[in-house]
Amino acid sequence: MATLLRTRMRLRIAPAAALALAAALATAGCSKDAGDVNRGKQLFLARCGSCHALADANTSGSQGPNLDDAFHAARLAGMDSDTVAGIVKAQVDNPRPPTQDPSASMPAHLASGQALDDIAAYVGAVAGTGIKPPKVPGGIGGQTFLNNQCSGCHTLKAAHAGGTTGPDLDTVLPGMSAAQIKQSIVNPNAKITSGYPAGVMPSNFGQTIPPDQLSALIKFLMKYAGKS
Repeated sequence: MATLLRTRMRLRIAPAAALALAAALATAGCSKDAGDVNRGKQLFLARCGSCHALADANTSGSQGPNLDDAFHAARLAGMDSDTVAGIVKAQVDNPRPPTQDPSASMPAHLASGQALDDIAAYVGAVAGTGIKPPKVPGGIGGQTFLNNQCSGCHTLKAAHAGGTTGPDLDTVLPGMSAAQIKQSIVNPNAKITSGYPAGVMPSNFGQTIPPDQLSALIKFLMKYAGKS
């Protein structure tokens, strides 16, 4: 069974493949582990959203499969949330082997135990269901906030973000200048908010976020932090 799963996981999940894998998992007696959907969403944002598009999570990653597209037809065919969750767990447990093409593989050990149960439960609940994401203000700035998974670590009410790994932006950003906010993004270890450790926030946003998007993100944060 493990060999069969590894072979199938080398392919992007398509509806037909998803249905086939679901049947295989059912035959193997895949258990239905309980997962916390709300915690699963935060974990998905932090660990999966940069590579996968999922409407409910407001993510638009393109390195991996679009999870709504992957499961839409299967949902129409009657696949339930528990089966989708089982497929997600199998894919994370048995990722496609790494290749020179990053779009054809997934990192190993992204999640395990309860964390994986929670992520799988969340994706199982929302992928391919046609749920529309909440509208986020701010145009390019708001989208940049979402695309870089800021909501997985920070709270920002205007962006429907409730992450707790990093500081609450509605609390710490009001009153800060554009230069201070930029420094906190591109050089996060220059000034650490009390109660939070250094080295948690990525330090390469200055290189990975294009200058125009970074400027829009700063304007978005200055305008909306501290406001519902």
